[in-house]
Amino acid sequence: MRENYDFDAIELEWQKKWSDNHLFQVETNPDRKKYYVLEMFPYPSGDPHMGHVKNYVIGDVVARYFTRQGFNVLHPMGYDSFGLPAENAAIKNNIHPSIWTHDKIDKMRKVLKRIGISYDWRREVITCEPEYYKFTQWFFLQFYKNHLAYKKAGQVNWCPSCSTVLANEQVVEGNCERCGTPVIRKMLSQWYLKITKYAEALLNDIDTLGEWPERVLTMQRNWIGRSEGAYIDFSISGLNKPIRVFTTRPDTIFGVTFFVLAPEHPLVDELVAGTSYQDKVKKFREKISRKSDINRMSETLDKEGIYIGKEILNPLNGEEIPIWIADYVLLEYGTGAVMAVPAHDERDYQFAVKYNLPIRQVIQPLQSDSNEKCYAGSGLMVNSGDFSGLPSEDGKRKIISYIEKEGIGKGAVSYRLRDWLISRQRYWGAPIPIVYCDRCGEVPVPEKDLPVLLPQNVDFQPGGPSPLARCAEFVNTVCPICGEPAKRETDTMDTFMCSSWYFLRYCSPWTDQEPFKRKDVDYWMPVNQYIGGVEHAILHLLYSRFFIKVLKDLKIINFSEPFINLFAQGMVTKGGVKMSKSKGNVVSPREIIQKYGADTIRVFILFAGPPELDMEWSDRGVEGAHRFLNRVWRTVTEVIRCEEDQQVEPNQERMKALERMIHRTILKVDTDIRERFHFNTAISSLMELMNEIIDSQRIFSEKGIHPQEKEILFEAAKTLVSLLNPFVPHLTEELWRALGESSFLSVSEWMTHDEEKLVENQVEIVIQINGKVRSKVTVPAGTDEKDVLQFALKDERVQTWMDQKALVKHIFVPDKLLNLVVR
Repeated sequence: MRENYDFDAIELEWQKKWSDNHLFQVETNPDRKKYYVLEMFPYPSGDPHMGHVKNYVIGDVVARYFTRQGFNVLHPMGYDSFGLPAENAAIKNNIHPSIWTHDKIDKMRKVLKRIGISYDWRREVITCEPEYYKFTQWFFLQFYKNHLAYKKAGQVNWCPSCSTVLANEQVVEGNCERCGTPVIRKMLSQWYLKITKYAEALLNDIDTLGEWPERVLTMQRNWIGRSEGAYIDFSISGLNKPIRVFTTRPDTIFGVTFFVLAPEHPLVDELVAGTSYQDKVKKFREKISRKSDINRMSETLDKEGIYIGKEILNPLNGEEIPIWIADYVLLEYGTGAVMAVPAHDERDYQFAVKYNLPIRQVIQPLQSDSNEKCYAGSGLMVNSGDFSGLPSEDGKRKIISYIEKEGIGKGAVSYRLRDWLISRQRYWGAPIPIVYCDRCGEVPVPEKDLPVLLPQNVDFQPGGPSPLARCAEFVNTVCPICGEPAKRETDTMDTFMCSSWYFLRYCSPWTDQEPFKRKDVDYWMPVNQYIGGVEHAILHLLYSRFFIKVLKDLKIINFSEPFINLFAQGMVTKGGVKMSKSKGNVVSPREIIQKYGADTIRVFILFAGPPELDMEWSDRGVEGAHRFLNRVWRTVTEVIRCEEDQQVEPNQERMKALERMIHRTILKVDTDIRERFHFNTAISSLMELMNEIIDSQRIFSEKGIHPQEKEILFEAAKTLVSLLNPFVPHLTEELWRALGESSFLSVSEWMTHDEEKLVENQVEIVIQINGKVRSKVTVPAGTDEKDVLQFALKDERVQTWMDQKALVKHIFVPDKLLNLVVR
C-alpha cells in the first residue's frame, strides 16, 4: 500500500485497469435487467468546462450505483458536433469547422476519461461523421415519404450576424440565442417537419412520463398550447372568400369592435392594392420585420398598428367593423387574424385604448362589485342579442351550434405549437437529401445513395443563400429519376435533427446498413435516466419525443417515449454568473485535476449542494474537498495498521453504536442516490461515518484494541470506502484493495443494510409528573413497564417533585414516556 495519497498515480493506474479489463463495456443481454443512463451530449464548440463536468459526474454516480445494484448498465458518450455553436467558433477563429470540432472533441474526450467517467467508449457517436449523418438523412427521407416533411415559403426568424434561419425557440428576448444579434423577420422557402400532427399525442403522453421536473412538463404543455374554441368566418364586401379566425371565446363575439390581421397576412396586399394605404402598409411591415415574435406577443410591450381602410362584417350581428394590421398578431399563430374584443382581452384592450377604438362589454362578471376595465373571466352574456342572459360557458356551446348550423364556422381545437423548421442556410450541418430537376421537380435522393456527403473544400463564411450554394461541385448533380442535370438542395439540417435520435444509435453504433439493430433498441430503450440542462426543455426534449412517436407509427420501434425519467441539473457559476469565455470566468478542469486530482473535483461538485440547483465555484471549497479525501486516506490506513490486544475487554456499547452507524449510513446513502439525487447529503452522512470511525478508534485505543473492535472498525472502513465509491471511484478502488479485497469495487455488489441493526439499544424515556416533563431516564430498549417505573422512582429530580406526595397511578408508553399521577 502507498504511504501517501498520491492522487495522480492512483487515478491513472485505476483508469488503465478499468480500460484493460473492459470494465464498463456492456452487451445486449435479455437475460439481465438493463438500466440506460444518459447525459445530454455536448456541443464540442469550445474547451470543456466545469458545467460539463457537473453534468457528467452526476450521470456517472447513477451509472456506477446501478451497475453495483446488478443492472446491465448502458452509459455511452458522443458529441453533438454539427450546428451553429461549432461553426461560429470556427469562423471566429478562421479554422475549418471540421478541424475545430475534432480538436474540441479530443479535448473533451481526454477530460472525461481523466475524470474517470464510466463510459463504454466503444459506442462513441460523432454526429458530423458521415457514418452518423447518413442515417439522419435516412430519417429525413422516411419523414418525407410519409408526408411529414415539406417545403414552403413563410416568414422566418433571420439572424443577420449568423446569416441563418432560427426556430422560434432559438430566439431569446428578440435576439439570436447564439450571438445576441437582434433577429428580424424574413420571407424564405424552408423545410419543415409536421410536428403539429402529433400535438395531441405529445400533450397527452406527458402524463405517462416518469420522474420529470414539473417546470419542464409545464413548459412543454404551454409550448404545445392546446385551446378549445371555434373557427368563425368573417366576410368582406366584394371579397369572395371569408377570413377565418380562431377564438377560445366565441361567447364574446358580440363585443368585437375591430378586426386585426397579421401584417404578413397574404390578403393584406389584395385589400390595400391601389389605395392610399398601400405605402403606409409597406413602411409598417418593414418596421415590424425588425421585431421578434417574442416581443410582438409580449403582454407588456406597447402595441403598434395601422388601419388599412377596409371594413369586415361580423357574421352574428351584421355590424361592419374596421380592419387593422398590428404587430401583436402573427401569421404563424392561429389563422393570422383576430376578432378584437377589447372589453375582454388584455392585448385588444391596450390596443383599443391607444388608438381610441370602441370598447363594448358583453360579459358581465358574476360578482357585482367587479370594476375591471378589461374582464377576461366567465360571467353572464349581455349586449349579445338572443344569447343575452346566458352563462358564458352555455353561450360558448350555443354559439358554436349556431355557427355550425349556419355554415359560418365550427367548433375546433387549436394549438400554439408550430411545425418544426429544420432548414439552415449554413455550411456545418447534414445536407438535406433532395435534388431539383427541371423535368421531375423535387426528388428525394435514393436511400442507396446516402450519405449525401458534406464537401470539405467550401467557403464556409456565411453570406448569400447558403455556403453550399457557392460550391458548384456539390450543387451540380444528376436527377436520380431521369438522369438529366439537376441541382442539390443547399440548405443543411438543424442540428436538433441529429440530437433527436442519437440515443438510439448508442444501442448499436457499429451497424452501417441501418441506424440501429432492432433487437438492441428493443432491449435498451427507452432511456431509464436522462440528465441535462433545463434550457433544453422545449427544443431538444420535445423534438426527441416527436421523433420517437413518428418512428413508432412507422413501426421502426415499439415504444412511445424516449426518456422515462429526466433530471435537470443546475449550472456552475463563478462570480454569480454562468461560466463562459466571454465573461472570462471559466475554470479549466485540466488545471484542477493537475493540482488536486479528479476525485477532488467530483467530491466538490457533488457536495456543493443539491445538483438541481446552480452551484458557485469556490477555490476554498475545492481545497476542502481535497482535505476530506486525504482524511479518508489517513482514516482507512490507520484502521488497517492498528494493532490488536487480546488482553483487554471489548467496549460492547461503542461497538454496537458503530455497527448502528454503519447500517444507518448504508440506508441513507442508498436512499439519497436512488430516490432523491441528494448526493451532497449522502456524502455528508459518509463524513459522519468517518468521524465515528475516528472517534471509535481513539476510544478503543485508550486501553488497547481488542480483535472484535478491530473487526468492527474494519467493517466500518470497508463500508465507508464501498459507499463512497460512486462519488470517488479511484481512491476507493485503491483502498478497497488495501482492505484485502481482490475484486474491482466498481462492479462489486452494493451493500445492503440490516434493519435489526438499526435498532437503538438504548432509549430515552420522558418522565412526566401530572402531565409536565420533570426528567428523563436512559434505559435499554424494550425495558418493561415495571423496571422503567423503578428507574424513575430512583431518579433524584423525580423524588424532589414527589416529595410528600402519593403516587396515584401511572401511564406508560413503551420506549417513550412514563407519566406519574401524584397527589
